[in-house]
Amino acid sequence: MTDSTVLDATAASAAMPATRPARPYFSSGPCAKPPGWDAARLATESLGRSHRSKIGKTRLQLCIDLMRELLNLPDTHRIGIVPGSDTGAFEMAMWTMLGAKPVTTLAWESFGEGWVTDAVKQLKIDPTVIRADYGKLPDLTAVDWSNDVLFTWNGTTSGVRVPNADWIPADREGLSFADATSGVFAYDIDWAKIDVATFSWQKVLGGEGGHGVLILGPRAVERLESYTPAWPLPKVFRLVSKGKLTEGVFKGETINTPSMLAVEDCIAALEWAKSIGGADGLIARSDANAAALDQIVEERSWLGHLAADPATRSKTSVCLTVEGADEGFIKTFAGLLEKQGAAYDVAGYRDAPPGLRIWCGATVDTADVVALGPWLDWAYATAKAA
Repeated sequence: MTDSTVLDATAASAAMPATRPARPYFSSGPCAKPPGWDAARLATESLGRSHRSKIGKTRLQLCIDLMRELLNLPDTHRIGIVPGSDTGAFEMAMWTMLGAKPVTTLAWESFGEGWVTDAVKQLKIDPTVIRADYGKLPDLTAVDWSNDVLFTWNGTTSGVRVPNADWIPADREGLSFADATSGVFAYDIDWAKIDVATFSWQKVLGGEGGHGVLILGPRAVERLESYTPAWPLPKVFRLVSKGKLTEGVFKGETINTPSMLAVEDCIAALEWAKSIGGADGLIARSDANAAALDQIVEERSWLGHLAADPATRSKTSVCLTVEGADEGFIKTFAGLLEKQGAAYDVAGYRDAPPGLRIWCGATVDTADVVALGPWLDWAYATAKAA
């Protein structure tokens, strides 16, 4: 027996813990701001100025340059800031590039299912769909890479991720489309295997929402310049002019007006990330947070991981099962934590099985994850007693 032995909440008293997480922000999007964040520290010279002005374009380009540096992105890949968060970026990629080849979509959570719906009902391209239930990953060996392939790198609503990019062949015929919104900056991504990637800086960087980031490899650019979709494209999706890629989009000349305040907030997050060791520092923090939450789960018989396989378990949006819980119980559970200022926004996604979802991305402090454990005990015991 050790001093660290933790009683199950079913046997523990409902005494309220003495210590709260210092920053109880465990939402899976928008996510916790970086440690030490203060709105008063944001650069404001670009505010009230046109995004087409010299300072506007300079700040947008700086944001792109910092992302490239931190992601170790090769020069072969372009980065563009686009409207509509990750959803807008992925929709842009689908509407501008799909239709040239057969399509395979992988779906094991709600956003992957959303891309299936768009492909079937909106673009009407009759894709091959490979599905898995929440908590599981589809059979990646069943993917036909003569097709274009759509997948989520990290299933934000299921807590399941692809283990790496080894399953993507270097000599693929189709394009790889990765919705990587809760994966970028948290995992080491082999960019040679990725033709299209999208994310929102509101996730691992803790930036403000509303903007998406579109990353295009050379094969994606070739597709854009050689293929014209059969359907009309809204203005905000248009990446090509006169048969050539609109390069300005990838140099800070955004398609529509961005929030320069959100851009400045992202720059501040990127500069913080650089100060802690760049991508390696971000990944290390996410790993430490996920390990701390794993320890909490292991010590409680009533708590479990929705994703059973550690090799494909998310280290950012960690989805947990609660013994005997239904939707009402989880609502009560999460409400108790929020009322006490111990944890905000930890109920699982509305389409997922009833459970908890704890964000463990880099902007969360590991000490706060550790401090969360006793509060989970308290909320569970209190909700059971009610």
